[in-house]
Amino acid sequence: MQTDIPQVYRHHVFACFQSRPAGHPRGSCGQQGSEPLWKRLGQAIEGLRDPRVAMTATGCLGFCRAGPLMVIYPAGVWYAVRTEADVDEIVASHLGRGEIVERLAIVPQP
Repeated sequence: MQTDIPQVYRHHVFACFQSRPAGHPRGSCGQQGSEPLWKRLGQAIEGLRDPRVAMTATGCLGFCRAGPLMVIYPAGVWYAVRTEADVDEIVASHLGRGEIVERLAIVPQP
């Protein structure tokens, strides 16, 4: 179904901020060190100075073992992020130039 509804954002990043207690069987992105990565991501997005790029903090995205996770819409590309360098590369390539970072892109599995 095609609509004439305009796209609000060129890129909208959803980053998992879920943090479960230590030892929880599902784990969480928070347990895997997401907080400093998403802080870096937020700062980098602000640095783009593009109001058509936004970030939203989310709860669990459902694929805890793959975390820290983020997904960028409207493309629907999922990324497993491990380092601040990964964040910088995604911001420059995907958010800046519209190029998917293939080495970080994943198809999440439950």
